[in-house]
Amino acid sequence: MTHLRVRVTFEGDHSLGPGKVQLLETVGELGSISAAARSMGMAYRHAWELIDDLNQCFREPVVRTETGGRRGGGAVLTDFGREIVSRFRAMERKARRSLASDLAVLDRACAPRGGGGR
Repeated sequence: MTHLRVRVTFEGDHSLGPGKVQLLETVGELGSISAAARSMGMAYRHAWELIDDLNQCFREPVVRTETGGRRGGGAVLTDFGREIVSRFRAMERKARRSLASDLAVLDRACAPRGGGGR
């Protein structure tokens, strides 16, 4: 089946796509960048770099970190971060609805699996 992937590219070589949004959602659920990275099969450093890229991209942070200590630190998705996730997911839904008939045409035009074109 044909799928549509939304990716937003910002000035300064920053971007927002499904992977970063999933990372934000997972950080929001687990309260930790390292736990989110582990659950997604991603290196902590890579997850941290993706979040840092988003925090640098926007005027306000999407994730706030708390250093370790007695409570062990952690990370929290900010209100703005939740808004980014919500807005991105809404954009995906709108794009899928808007382009559904075009995607269906492209899907029907695809060669069968294992087959090839001419």
